[in-house]
Amino acid sequence: MKIEEIENQIIDEFSLFDEWEGKYEYLIELGKEMPIINEKLKTDDKLIKGCQSKVWLHSEIKDGKIIFTADSDAIITKGIVALLVRVLSNHTPSEIIDTELRFIDKIGLKEHLSPTRANGLVSMIKQMKLDALALKTQNE
Repeated sequence: MKIEEIENQIIDEFSLFDEWEGKYEYLIELGKEMPIINEKLKTDDKLIKGCQSKVWLHSEIKDGKIIFTADSDAIITKGIVALLVRVLSNHTPSEIIDTELRFIDKIGLKEHLSPTRANGLVSMIKQMKLDALALKTQNE
């Protein structure tokens, strides 16, 4: 499935909720359902800088596509990273690097986060794209 198709699914899912309280609950649920990163990978070098909460991100390439796994010590943040993992995992490095991630604005996520969480969201996206660039370079 293309990144845009996954984004459209997420936009549709979030449109089912009228209030942000329901959307936050859904985010928390997504975080709970996300496959957890291997405990051995929860090291300082996997922490995303710029996040108020702890967010660990692991990236690896399999069959030309990047697989992301992640975890966070904060429930909302875990839901946010779960969305990003869902959208960006199983795509090529170039697809990840080139995507605009329009679903974030479409569901109103950034404007309903505290400034520190919004900065963390930007840091997560930046790190995922940097990892994609590094893996692309290693595999060329």
